[in-house]
Amino acid sequence: MRIRSLGVIDDAVVELSPGFTAVTGETGAGKTMVVTSLGLLLGGRADPALVRIGAASAVVEGRVSVAPDAAAARRAEEAGAELDDGALLISRTVSAEGRSRAHLGGRSVPVGLLAELADDLVAVHGQTDQQGLLKPARQRAALDRYAGDAVAVPLAAYATAYRRLRALDAELDELTTRARERAQEADLLRFGLAEIEAVAPRPGEDVELAAEAERLGHAEALASAAALAHAALAGNPEDPEGVDATTLVAGAGRALEGVRSHDPALAALADRIGEISILLADVAGELAGYADDLDADPRRLAAVEERRAALTGLTRKYGEDVAAVLAWAEEGAARLTELDGDDDRIGELTAERDALRAELSKLAQALTDARTEAAARFAEAVTAELASLAMPHARVSFAIRQTEDPDGVEVGGRRVAYGPSGADEVELLLAPHPGAPPRPIAKGASGGELSRVMLAVEVVFAGTDPVPTYLFDEVDAGVGGKAAVEIGRRLAKLAKTAQVVVVTHLPQVAAFADRQLLVEKTNDGSVTRSGVTVLEGEDRVRELSRMLAGQEDSETARAHAEELLATARADL
Repeated sequence: MRIRSLGVIDDAVVELSPGFTAVTGETGAGKTMVVTSLGLLLGGRADPALVRIGAASAVVEGRVSVAPDAAAARRAEEAGAELDDGALLISRTVSAEGRSRAHLGGRSVPVGLLAELADDLVAVHGQTDQQGLLKPARQRAALDRYAGDAVAVPLAAYATAYRRLRALDAELDELTTRARERAQEADLLRFGLAEIEAVAPRPGEDVELAAEAERLGHAEALASAAALAHAALAGNPEDPEGVDATTLVAGAGRALEGVRSHDPALAALADRIGEISILLADVAGELAGYADDLDADPRRLAAVEERRAALTGLTRKYGEDVAAVLAWAEEGAARLTELDGDDDRIGELTAERDALRAELSKLAQALTDARTEAAARFAEAVTAELASLAMPHARVSFAIRQTEDPDGVEVGGRRVAYGPSGADEVELLLAPHPGAPPRPIAKGASGGELSRVMLAVEVVFAGTDPVPTYLFDEVDAGVGGKAAVEIGRRLAKLAKTAQVVVVTHLPQVAAFADRQLLVEKTNDGSVTRSGVTVLEGEDRVRELSRMLAGQEDSETARAHAEELLATARADL
């Protein structure tokens, strides 16, 4: 990894070898920044406070070797990343303003993708992980991880059924708790639909009636105007001496008829006069028919106004015009059908819910049985590991319990509470010595014991669900003496099958490492390229002496350091 402008680190390169690498240095030298850097590469939260003061951004770049057929490699290639000679190149940038960018195999990717790859690449453990192990939910997750498909398969089916049951419960609750509101809505819809049905409006009827009302309301004036216009065009029988337009136009036509052959222009005008004569006759005929057909019956006008009033009553309530009223009626009928079907829907949902609860009971029982079987094997394996970590008399066990709930699912012949992960409450118990009652590790384990339990759990996981790299950040805190030697020996054994990186203050642990890295600050308080060095030979003895006695040149400390290294080499 190359780390730039992160915390106390100005610019440094950390080369992690296969096997067991120990990272050491004075308190505050920046060892934990190694863990923080790896966390950023694996999609961890970007904290702008980590950016070195005065820098615009912090950058961490890493090269991770992966097998071409590994899940992480396949997922990276799906995202468009490319392997570089069997390695993934990962980059993470965090700006001082809090913005974060990620690159994988030369491609910009979401930070979440790095987090997806993390599960297949590295297991990171520190003091916060120990505290997490104290939570029953994390202990149940650890047990489920150890159990593998025996729990994973029924748990996946259970989770699907559980989500469907939650959705059914929510829908049923909505249907039943709002029953009164829905009944009131249905009554209002029925009333409105009945009112519209009683009037039975036709599309466009309001426009037609408005035009008819306008005509009937002015029938006398329309008839009188039509009669006067007809008389002007065709003459008035009661006034034979009167002059009308038809007579005048006919006279004009006759005047031109005898001379039209002498001039084509005049002949054209005569033809146009003939057309006018025909048009006048047509209009006069239509005016006569209009006057005859005009209905001036006041009873018809009253009927039209009454119908318009009925339509206005509907448009006042249900829409701005008849078209809107008819649309409301169509939508209301569909909604009423839905509301009237609630009782049937409630019955269907209730039956489905009962069937799902029965299925959940079977799946919850299967989960309990699988966890109980896995818990015995898990506890036995962790207990065996504790024996090799200077806790030969410690015993680990699991308590798997359920809480009775009359509204719960049936497990073991009892009604018990259930959640998204089943009905089991899982708790890891520790009896540190013979005669001590098993107690929850949160109450029964000291800091050093908890560190060893954590390491034992991870070693057991390594045999069933391995990852390529394990990173422990001061997981040996609170441990010393013989126990520290045993932790170092156990980490070295774990490193035979995986890469192990340990940030430690304990020389007993560091002595077992295949490679030891020293993190040192310069005089200005920063870690530069030369601040992360590989210790070999005399330099490693000096660092172990410092870790042992705080004095690099103490002969006694040097002798002890050399003895530790010799012991570690003999074990390896």
